[in-house]
Amino acid sequence: MRRQHAGLELLGVLAASAVMVLSPQALGQPAGQTIRIIYPFAPGGSGDALVRLLADKIQRSTGNTTIVENRTGAGGRIGVRAVRDAAPDGTTLLYTAFAPMSLYPHFYGDKLEYDPFKDFAPVSQPASFEFALAAANNVPANSVAELVAWLKADDKRATYGTPATGNLPHFLGLAFGRAMGVNMQVLPYRGSAPAANDVAAGQLPMAVLGTGDLAALHKGGKLKIIGTFSEERSKHVDNVPTLKEFGVDVVGRGWYGIYAPAQTPREIVQRFSKIIADAVREPGINDRVLGVGLDPTGTTPEELDAIQKRDHDYWGPIIRASGFKPEQ
Repeated sequence: MRRQHAGLELLGVLAASAVMVLSPQALGQPAGQTIRIIYPFAPGGSGDALVRLLADKIQRSTGNTTIVENRTGAGGRIGVRAVRDAAPDGTTLLYTAFAPMSLYPHFYGDKLEYDPFKDFAPVSQPASFEFALAAANNVPANSVAELVAWLKADDKRATYGTPATGNLPHFLGLAFGRAMGVNMQVLPYRGSAPAANDVAAGQLPMAVLGTGDLAALHKGGKLKIIGTFSEERSKHVDNVPTLKEFGVDVVGRGWYGIYAPAQTPREIVQRFSKIIADAVREPGINDRVLGVGLDPTGTTPEELDAIQKRDHDYWGPIIRASGFKPEQ
């Protein structure tokens, strides 16, 4: 009986320890306090789907109500600034695509009004994603060589759609054109779906979009993906080559990152990082992330910091060479 009683006491201690690890107090937060995740873009799409999965996981792990707030405007800058100005206590997180953190500094200058490297503490990259070049079915080309020949025959054809300007699809299209000797002209849309639909309808010759945004239309024969801007072939579409296989040395991946305000205690940052990494490895969540065209990663804070700096440094010269100037 004494041995059984000691065993029960040990189980009680372990259970209490487990509760403490997951409790709000372990995150340095008062119990019952709401955690806000600010997503500086409109709801809908794969990015929005992912953040809501993560919010549910954070709520289950911490016991604190966790909400997603779509704080839109100024290309995402308004939402980013809101997190910059939030208290560094673990109650406000930023979930954003990579452009505001790696690309915007190269063309917004003083209008950015935040420093993506000094005003935030990297937490984790939950997922990355690839981009692809797609063509309408009425474009008589099924390879890069055929596409380039068709474009060079009439340079007025060299128009491609993107979800907006100032993002990676914009600059990937320009880089593809320079590599192929074609003067590509960007046509920005309000999101990926309208651009993809116009390509599928034959009203737009080409688009550079996330592979996940094109996969269903490609599989359904509504458009054709010429190639992906990846190092390796995509797991989201079968038998689609990379552009590198055609000799086009233009590669770029997108990603989503989670950040806390600068000066957030390291133990809070590390705990959130573990929750997020564990979440995207959960079989149920992992499958759902892959299902919306994203590739789960779940990095450490240090890895996200390195990825952000790498993309900032790599794309800077390309952006400056493009001469792109944002409207606001």
